[in-house]
Amino acid sequence: MIMINNIMVEADVYENYFVCNIDRCKGICCIEGDYGAPVEKHEEETLKTIYNKIDDYLEPDSVTFLKTTGPTAYYEENKSVGTPIHEDGRCAYAVYNKDGSIGCGIEHAWRDGKIDFRKPVSCHLYPIRIKKNPANGMELMTYEKWSICNPACGNGEKLDVTLHEFAKEAIERKYGEQFYEQLQAAVEKLQE
Repeated sequence: MIMINNIMVEADVYENYFVCNIDRCKGICCIEGDYGAPVEKHEEETLKTIYNKIDDYLEPDSVTFLKTTGPTAYYEENKSVGTPIHEDGRCAYAVYNKDGSIGCGIEHAWRDGKIDFRKPVSCHLYPIRIKKNPANGMELMTYEKWSICNPACGNGEKLDVTLHEFAKEAIERKYGEQFYEQLQAAVEKLQE
C-alpha cells in the first residue's frame, strides 16, 4: 500500500494489469449493477444543470425516467448518491452505440462540445473506487474486481499497462497531476 497525503492506494491498483477492452465487454458495467455510479457533491449540482441539455444523447426511456427521478438518486443501502438506474440495473445515462457497445450519453455530449462535464469521476476512474472515511478524512483507492473486466486484465498484461497507468487521466482529474507523479514515483521505488 502507498500513502500520499491522506490517500491510501491499495497495491492492487498499481500491481494489476488493466486496459478496458470494450470490444470484448461491450461496456456492460454501465448497464449492470445494484446502485448507480457514485456522484460527488459538486457533481450533483453539475448534473442538475446539464441533464436537460443532453436529452438528444440519451435513450428515450431514460429521458422520461430522468424527468421523474431527477439527475441523481440516493441509495439508502450504502448511504450514497449516485446516477439513477432503471429497474434492470441500467444507468439512466447509458446509451447503446451503433457498434453494439454501451457508452455514456454525458460523455458523448462532452465529446461533441455540448457540455464541459465529461461524466462523474467515479465512472472515469472505474474499476478504481474511492472509499472515504468521514471521521478522519482518509480516502482509500481500491480496485473493484469484476469478472466482466477479465478481458481488460488480459489486455493490460498484453500491453504492459497497470491499472493506475490506464487510469492516469482520471486519477489526475480526481487528485491532480502532482498526486499522480507522487504515486508513479512511489510505484517505481517499490519496483527497484
